[in-house]
Amino acid sequence: MAINIEKQSNKFVKPLVPTPPTLRRYKTGFIDELAPSMNVSIVLFFSKNNNNHNPKLVTGLEQSLAKTLTHFYPLAGRYIDETCTTDCNDEGVEFVHAKVNIKLQDILANEANVKFVDEFIPSKAVTANILLAIQATMFECGGATLGVSVAHKIADASTLSTFLNAWGVVNREANDTEFTNSGFNSSLLFPGHCFKPIPAQSISDEDMSRKYVRLKLSFSEDAISEMKAKAISKGQWSKVQLVTAIIWKALIGVDLANNNPRESILLQPVNLREKTASLIPKHCCGNLWGFCATKAAGIDESTEELADHLTDNVKRTVNNFSKVNHKSEEGQSMVLNSFKLPNVMESSKVIMLTSWCKFPFYEVDFGFGKPDWVAPGWVPVMNTGYLMDDEGGNGVDAHILLEAKDVPYFEKALQV
Repeated sequence: MAINIEKQSNKFVKPLVPTPPTLRRYKTGFIDELAPSMNVSIVLFFSKNNNNHNPKLVTGLEQSLAKTLTHFYPLAGRYIDETCTTDCNDEGVEFVHAKVNIKLQDILANEANVKFVDEFIPSKAVTANILLAIQATMFECGGATLGVSVAHKIADASTLSTFLNAWGVVNREANDTEFTNSGFNSSLLFPGHCFKPIPAQSISDEDMSRKYVRLKLSFSEDAISEMKAKAISKGQWSKVQLVTAIIWKALIGVDLANNNPRESILLQPVNLREKTASLIPKHCCGNLWGFCATKAAGIDESTEELADHLTDNVKRTVNNFSKVNHKSEEGQSMVLNSFKLPNVMESSKVIMLTSWCKFPFYEVDFGFGKPDWVAPGWVPVMNTGYLMDDEGGNGVDAHILLEAKDVPYFEKALQV
């Protein structure tokens, strides 16, 4: 399928109300500093709606965005690497209006078209210290997408979800909106030290286009329930831990098929909001997460055994966080130490599977209906994947990045 996206306009949208001088400098927290040098991106696909034909739709989105940015003002600023601060100068976020020469159904009807998701994200725009870029794309049928990309150095997926839901409320309601977000507080909760970002095994643009493919695996609520019912150990797994174990087992199978058995470590980011003894509010913005690292005991472990390890380790990690005040020295050290991998051999394979389940991306409503499909943008980093709720909320969509040569091995390992 050929896809041709044409830009109709490109502008910077600034906060409607200027940011006061007292808020001009936003200092990042140490989790912001440690966040990988990449973007957090997502695309929301909306089906045909009469409003989508309204020529004022894009103008309305721009106007409501300006109102929303008044409350999320750091996103409209510019990042200063030397001081690890955001200059909240209201220079604005990039807003692109585009049209595409296909129908929305052409994307939704074929899961293989997940490879086109990044076409709807202005990912290249989040450079030159611009922190947020947005692209509204209109389909021939009247459908639309909203692609949003934010610099990880200032926001995580929870922040992105909070921002999108707030923007949606402003766009669909004429009256002033009462915001539920608690502001960008990561620097107050976890003061920064100008740490260097976590190193990641980045993939070049050329290799991404030639060697790698993106797979979407769908696990329905019924399929997840059936797998749990058939399990021998009857572990109390969440859908996230079960699907994570399935994917982890398949990735271990890829190593075995390539005659490269090695130690395997699974990294899972853990959202700190509402999990520490001194509760961090649900709608706090910034990067507020720590890592949970789980080692496979051996290359021959079953999916059930991996799921048990993941479940036990995550419960232990969350329980430890729940006992400490995040402001205490112990709390600060516990979060910081979670970023340090214990006893990792150089030959180890470190996999990071990030769960965006429970983040209400499917609840975003701009006044023209909730999304039919939501998909994460991709980052060129090896051994990564994302888990998201499906549209119904009880299943899981998993997005995995693999070398094309390994896809047959991965798919075969999934069947074991």
